[in-house]
Amino acid sequence: MTLTGTIEEKVEIPQGVKVKVAGSKVTIHGKAGELSRDFSHPKVKIALVEDNVSITCEYPKVKEKAAVGTFASHIQNMMDGVMGGFEYHMKMVYSHFPMKATVKGDKVIIENFLGEKAPRHANIIGKTKVTIKGAEVVLHGINVEEVGQTAANIERACHIRNFDPRVFQDGIYIVEKARKVKA
Repeated sequence: MTLTGTIEEKVEIPQGVKVKVAGSKVTIHGKAGELSRDFSHPKVKIALVEDNVSITCEYPKVKEKAAVGTFASHIQNMMDGVMGGFEYHMKMVYSHFPMKATVKGDKVIIENFLGEKAPRHANIIGKTKVTIKGAEVVLHGINVEEVGQTAANIERACHIRNFDPRVFQDGIYIVEKARKVKA
C-alpha cells in the first residue's frame, strides 16, 4: 500500500535545549546532560527547521510512516530526558523471607529471595542511578530506554518458576513508571 505525498512530524525544541543534527545522527544537550542517537533510515530525513526538529519522508509506505512517528517520539523522549530525566519507582514485596537488595558497581544484588542461599543479580544499564531505601527502589536517568530496561532487569531477576504466582507474590515490582523529573 502506497501513500501519496509527503509526511512530516515536527518536534518543538524547548527553551534551554540545544539540538545538533549531522546526517542521521541527532545530539541533544540540556541541563541534565547530553544524549545522542543515530536515526538511520534510507527514506526518512531529519533536519532542524527554526525551533523545531522536522522528520520527513516523501511518498511513504506504511512502515516509513510508522518510522517517522517513532523517530519523533524518540526525539521527544530525548528532549524530556535532558530537561530533567525519568524516574521509576519499584517496591520490594515479600511475605516470609525478608529479602535484601544492594547496589554493587553496575549490578543490583538481591539476597535471601524466597530463602535462597545464592544471590540473584540484575544488570544496571548505561548511566542509570539506582537507590534503595528500605523496601523502595528508585531508578533515575536521562535515557528512558536505559531506565526502563534496568527496571525490567530487576523485575526479571525476581521471576519465580515452578510456583503458583497467585500464592508466591514475592519480588520487586514497578509501582510508578517514567515520571519526568523537572530539574
